[in-house]
Amino acid sequence: MNTDNTVADLLSYLDNSPTASWAVSGIASKLEENGFRRLNEKDIWNLNKNDKFYIVRSSSAIIAGISGSQSCGEAGCRIIGAHTDSPGFRVKPEAQRSKDGMITLGVEVYGSPILATWFDRDLSIAGTLVFREENLLKRRLFMLRKPVCRIASPAIHLERNVNKVGFKINPEENTPLLLSTSGSGFQELLALACESAGLREEDVSGWSMETWDPQPAVTGGIDDDFIFSGRLDNLIMCHAAMEAILRTEETPHTRMISLFNSEEVGSKTLNGANSSFLDSVIERLSGSREEYFRCLSNSMQVSADGAHGVHPNYPGKHDSVCRPVLNGGPVIKVNASNRYTSSDISKAYFSLCASAAGVNVQYFVSRNDIPCGSTIGPITSARTGIKSVDVGSAMLSMHSVREMAGSSDHEDMIRVFVEHMMGTVSISD
Repeated sequence: MNTDNTVADLLSYLDNSPTASWAVSGIASKLEENGFRRLNEKDIWNLNKNDKFYIVRSSSAIIAGISGSQSCGEAGCRIIGAHTDSPGFRVKPEAQRSKDGMITLGVEVYGSPILATWFDRDLSIAGTLVFREENLLKRRLFMLRKPVCRIASPAIHLERNVNKVGFKINPEENTPLLLSTSGSGFQELLALACESAGLREEDVSGWSMETWDPQPAVTGGIDDDFIFSGRLDNLIMCHAAMEAILRTEETPHTRMISLFNSEEVGSKTLNGANSSFLDSVIERLSGSREEYFRCLSNSMQVSADGAHGVHPNYPGKHDSVCRPVLNGGPVIKVNASNRYTSSDISKAYFSLCASAAGVNVQYFVSRNDIPCGSTIGPITSARTGIKSVDVGSAMLSMHSVREMAGSSDHEDMIRVFVEHMMGTVSISD
């Protein structure tokens, strides 16, 4: 596989995935191009050996798989888990405000973005529109690429000490989107969204809107060592999971990817990792309750989320020895408080998969005085009893509007994912 082509496909995916729903739509389209069939949770499923399938829940979470040549109870599943959402801003209901000659839109903070990075960017809006077709409510995606709003910072002449004391932000008062001075407001924005989606305004009965930065994803650095883009956390792992399942060949076990929404806000939604989504899919694939529990015991998950690469300008933020670098290979994430699922045996498992792929691995462990975040790994592993390891590609500027990763790490991660899905190594307990 040409690494340049893989990265180019990733950049295109990022440019067309401003929201979790768009991220899922892009993956679903690629899966269908490769022979995967969409299943509906409301229907009866009839799957045969080596069938390719996917299920979408609430437009923004997707589980896809290829059934094995043996039953799920006998051979289990090899799963890659990730999340489709990213930190940012969501437009409030009754959003329009008018103040000091300007129309603005109120927003809610979603997750934990680095707020200052969203200031002075040329922002746009994307999301979903709800419409009625006969007696059925449906969603349709929309995306505006034209910059239509901005969160502007005050001039240094008005904040003389900003470079000494830092940029202080009140997330309620300082983040409304600057929209127009002409009087055009939310209704005009909704009209643009409807035009983008091919719907009439009068047919729309609901919506969700998110801010996004439409600046294209690119490779950069003097030798194109880096990837610069928004939403690398965690769409880069979603793309790697998709690529991996497309590269696999027939196996006794079932190969799956599970990409959830809502990780940035705790996963407790109907399409989050703490929902019934993964459990119900595996149980239905297993055929009976007994086979379901056998399957869980025979399965292995790789939980994939961005990892903190060491920053040469902030070296003291890392452990003195475990210092993963960009383009140094996949990172195994370890935490004594079990914020990650990596254990003695699951770390060895992933390392052996990497060795089979000819790929180096690195380790991340947080400093004792800087607590780490968490992932979907502990949630899904605790819910199901599936063995798991937490990994990710090294990143800088995580949760910024514009993040940074290593360009060669992406192909390396995919290659290890393929070894995992092919069942190169198994765990006894």
